[in-house]
Amino acid sequence: MASSSSRQKSREDYRRAMELEEARKAGLAPAALDEDGKEINPHIPQFMTTAPWYMQSDGPTLKHQRNWKKEVEGAEEAKEAAKGKDQWYQRGKKTFQATKYRKGACANCGAMTHKTKDCLERPRAKGAKWTNKKIAADEHIAEVRLGYDGKRDRWNGYDARDFAKVQQRYEKIESAKQEEAKKLELEEKFKDEGGGEGDGEGEFLLKDEEEAGFNKVEKRVRTTAGGATGSVRNLRIREDTAKYLLNLDVNSAHYDPKSRSMRADPNPDLPDSEKNFRGDAHLLREGEVQAWNRLVLHQGQLSGAGQGHHMQALPSQAEALYKEFKAKKEKVAAKSKTNVVDLYGNAAREDKIDQRLLVGQTERYVEYNRRGQVVKGEENRVASRYEEDVMVNNHTSVWGSWWHDGVWGYACCRQTMRNSYCTGQAERDEGNHGEAAGTAAREVAVGAGGDGRKMLKPRGVGEASASAGAAGYQGKQQTWGEHQEVALDEEKLKVALGKEGERVKARAERDERKRGYNSLRGEGEGNDMTPEEMEAYRMKKMRADDPMLKFKDLGDDDDDVLR
Repeated sequence: MASSSSRQKSREDYRRAMELEEARKAGLAPAALDEDGKEINPHIPQFMTTAPWYMQSDGPTLKHQRNWKKEVEGAEEAKEAAKGKDQWYQRGKKTFQATKYRKGACANCGAMTHKTKDCLERPRAKGAKWTNKKIAADEHIAEVRLGYDGKRDRWNGYDARDFAKVQQRYEKIESAKQEEAKKLELEEKFKDEGGGEGDGEGEFLLKDEEEAGFNKVEKRVRTTAGGATGSVRNLRIREDTAKYLLNLDVNSAHYDPKSRSMRADPNPDLPDSEKNFRGDAHLLREGEVQAWNRLVLHQGQLSGAGQGHHMQALPSQAEALYKEFKAKKEKVAAKSKTNVVDLYGNAAREDKIDQRLLVGQTERYVEYNRRGQVVKGEENRVASRYEEDVMVNNHTSVWGSWWHDGVWGYACCRQTMRNSYCTGQAERDEGNHGEAAGTAAREVAVGAGGDGRKMLKPRGVGEASASAGAAGYQGKQQTWGEHQEVALDEEKLKVALGKEGERVKARAERDERKRGYNSLRGEGEGNDMTPEEMEAYRMKKMRADDPMLKFKDLGDDDDDVLR
C-alpha cells in the first residue's frame, strides 16, 4: 500500500510499488498487513488507504478510517453494564444537603445545581439567600451518553415496575364498582319483598332528572375578546380499546398512524357477536353507501349506452331517473311473480283454498247438455259469499235482492250502494221518476233516428217548408254517398258522363282564375248536383296515388305486365 512517504520514492521504487499492488489485486502476492496484523483489501482505493500526514504512520494502515468515538462509547457502556447501572436519568435523587447558603447557589431554594430563573420550586416570599433556612438539596445530574439508536429508543428509561401502581388503581376502581353493584342488588331485592315502596318513586324521579340533565349540552359562546365561555359535555367513553391494540400480531390488519385508519378487520376469525370493530372498510358496506354505489353503477351503465347523466352536474335528475328505473323494475318483477303464481299456484301461501275448488273436486256424477243444463245428477250449488238473512241499516231485504243496469242493490229501497241506510218508499218513488224520465229521453232519441243530422230541424215556416227541407236533405244524403244504396238511372248516368268529360276538357283549356266561387254548384246552372252527376264526377276524377291507374298502358302481353 502507498503511504505518505511515497512522494520521496524514486521512479524505480514507484514502478515496483505499482507492480506489487497489481499483483496483490490479481492474487499473485499476499495482501498487506496493518499494525494489528489484519489483511488490507487490495481493492480499496488509494485515497482511502493513504493516511494523512499528521498521523505519522510508517506502514500501511486503516486506523484513520475507523470511528474512535464509538470505541470509547462502547468501552464506557460495557463498563456501566458491568456495574449493573442503567444509562438513564435518576429522577428525584439528591446528592448533598447543605446547612447554609453557598455563594453562587439558587437564591430561591439554595441548591447549587441550577440558577434562580430555572428553579422549579414555588417562589418564596424571602429566598434562602436571605433567610438561610430550608436549604434544598442538590439534584443528581447524570451524564447520559447515548448513541444513534439509544437517542431514538422510545422505551429508554421505562420502568415496568411503575405499571404496578396503575394496576392497583384499576383494581380499587373495580372493587368499588362491585360493591356498588352488590348494594344496588340488595336494594332491588328489598324492594321486591315489599319494603321501602314509598321512597322508591322519589329515587326513580331523582335518577330520571339526573339522566335528563346529563344529556344537556352547553355550547361555547364566543366573546368580543376572542375567548370562549361555557362548557361542552363530552360523553365519549375513555375505556375503549384503540384499533391497533385489538390484535397485537404484526401480520394482522395494517394500521396507518397518520390517518388513524385500519381498513381491514383485525380479528377476522372471531364471530360477529364478539366484535366491536370490524375495520373502517366495513363502514363502506353499511348505510347509504350501498345505495350511492348502486346509483353510480346505474349511471355508469347508462353512460355506456349513451343515455346517462353527469353525477356532479345533474345529481337530482340522475337520482330521479334511478328511482323511476327501480319502480319500473319492481313492477315488472311483481308482474312476473304474479303470472308465475297464477300459472303454477303458490304452495307456501297461508290463506285457505277456495271452497268452490274443493267442492268442484268430487266423485259425484253430473251430466250436462250442450246448453250447460244438468241432465243427470245433482247440480252443485256454490254458497253465496254474503251472509244470508242478515238485514242491516233498517233494510227489509238483503244485499243483492235488486238488479238494475248491471248493478246489485236492495229491493226494499232500490239503492245500489252497499251498507247505505234504507229510506223506504220515498227513495224508491224518486228512483222510479228518474228512471221514467231517462226512458222517455231515450225513446225520443231513438225515434228521431240514429244519425245526428236527422235530429236537426230544417229551416222554414209550416209543414210545407219542413217537408221540402227534409226532402232536400235526403237528396243531399243520396248525392254525397251517405246513404247505403242509391238507385242510379243508366241513361242519366251516360248523359252525366258526357257532360263531365266536356267539363274536364273545358276546364283544362280555361283560365283557372275565371272559375266560379262555389265549386259544388253546376257551372252556369242554379240546380244542385244529381246522384248521376256525382257518380260521373267520381268516375272521371284523377287519382295520382291509385296503383292501378295506368294498368292498361303498361303493355298488352302478360310479360310486359309482369315487368
